[in-house]
Amino acid sequence: MGRPTRIKALQTGSRGLTTNTLLALILGLPILAGVAGIILPAFGYLPALGGSRVTLDHFAELAGQPHILRSALTGVVAGLATTCTVVAIVGTFLAGFAGTPIFSRIQHLVSPLLAVPHAAAAFALAFLVAPSGFVIRLVSPELTGFTRPPQWLVPNDPLALSMVAGLITKEAPFLFLIALAALSQLPLRQSRQLTAALGYGRLSGFLVSLWPALYRQMRLAVFAVLVYSVSVVDVAIILGPQLPATLPVRIAQWAADDDLRARFLASAAALLQLAVVLAAVVIWLLIERIGRFVLARLTYSGRRLRNDAVPRLISAFAMAACAALIFVGIAILGVWSIAGLWQFPDAWPAKLTPQAWLRTLPQLWPALRTTIALALSSASLALFLAVLLLHRNGRASGTGHRLLYLPLLLPEISFVFGLQILIVAAGLKPAFGSVLAVHFLFVLPYVLLSLAAPWRELDPRFERIAAGFGKSALQTLLTVRLPLLLRACLTAFAVGFSVSVSLYLPTLLIGAGRLTTIATEAVALSSGGDRRVIGIHALVQASLPFLVFLIASLAPQLLFRKRRAMRT
Repeated sequence: MGRPTRIKALQTGSRGLTTNTLLALILGLPILAGVAGIILPAFGYLPALGGSRVTLDHFAELAGQPHILRSALTGVVAGLATTCTVVAIVGTFLAGFAGTPIFSRIQHLVSPLLAVPHAAAAFALAFLVAPSGFVIRLVSPELTGFTRPPQWLVPNDPLALSMVAGLITKEAPFLFLIALAALSQLPLRQSRQLTAALGYGRLSGFLVSLWPALYRQMRLAVFAVLVYSVSVVDVAIILGPQLPATLPVRIAQWAADDDLRARFLASAAALLQLAVVLAAVVIWLLIERIGRFVLARLTYSGRRLRNDAVPRLISAFAMAACAALIFVGIAILGVWSIAGLWQFPDAWPAKLTPQAWLRTLPQLWPALRTTIALALSSASLALFLAVLLLHRNGRASGTGHRLLYLPLLLPEISFVFGLQILIVAAGLKPAFGSVLAVHFLFVLPYVLLSLAAPWRELDPRFERIAAGFGKSALQTLLTVRLPLLLRACLTAFAVGFSVSVSLYLPTLLIGAGRLTTIATEAVALSSGGDRRVIGIHALVQASLPFLVFLIASLAPQLLFRKRRAMRT
């Protein structure tokens, strides 16, 4: 009786190993090659650019750059502040409201924010909080006395507070949705009843009973938030400090320098960025230890902490504010794009006109066409491979599940820049194919993670019935599983599409400026003063994912309009 079971286990393990190996080849090799691509140039060896001997001169040159230490420290502090705040907001909100009607309402409000690209969200926040932004206009001059914009350095403040606010606004929804998936696997109702019977408040009961298991499941996503926040480029260009800029922004500037010798300096800085990210991870591990110690003391002290209304309300307000800031900001972007004369401190433009759209759209079309082509191609390829991997393995789990986070756990400025150097060293020219390959590298993990849960949850009896009718595995996949999972497949495709639309740095570095997308054009305009053109670019970038998500939502209704059970 035991032998068939052992044989089946061995076969399953073999399939899993093959799938994990394939994932390692697809995700791991390009990343390792990219990291290797910055190590030798950092030490001066890159014959294609005239570097033929190993030297430490480029690290000395990097150390001599003005305010380089401050640039590095700003990123570390901003990343840690963002991650701590996001974890606190999401954890407190889950503990205080999971399973309640307020929780469902805010969940529906926050979920669409995943489709908003980082750059568009940063522009939305900047248009609200700038000295001549919408918030100041609403209260001026009646409450502030300002008849001219105040001389405030917001955004781009030296302490990077605007950048941290922008990152929190965008990363809180991401971590919230990751936590939701993990929370569904925990006994929330039973745990809440037990801790309530023991006299615990909602927050303290959740902390001592469910938080350790929940955090363990979302820990990789927390590290992804930390690494992204420490090494972000596009949000830092729009909202971050300028004099000095953060280290990733300075690396991007050196990498785009006309003087090819600056690539050596950029490589040394990219290696420093790796060390900075590693330092941030080590600090976070220390914060985790402190958190575990505090939680253990709280548990053994027996304190019930029943009066937790204030932190619960703050967390609910913070989650709702994340959504409100982005939605209101995007609406203001729309108003700016059609605004005629809009002088400060007027709260509304004197007239509305489509002139800016008519003037900008013809110039926007090449970038828009490239953006759509890259997003459609990378999301389609990623969905095709995700279906093959899940069909082969059944689900993304174990080592394979961790491998999915690999592109998110390394600073993209480091390994993407390394890939750019390898492309230059190989004599290859920037082309659509090379940019598509790098987009695919970032899109695949999100598509696979989106599709894995619905793939696992589909009732296996459908396939057993199909097998009973003599259908092969391929026929069952094409005629049973994929039609039943059509909505999930389209949603995963939309997630991949939105990820590709938001990619700035990979497009900029691998495309070498010859391949422009809406993201690269929008960020490039951030230093300009024409808010109408910026608003149009940001609005178009935010609209593309919304449009694809809308199609993904409506398509099953149209395709299965005569089969009601297939529409869900």
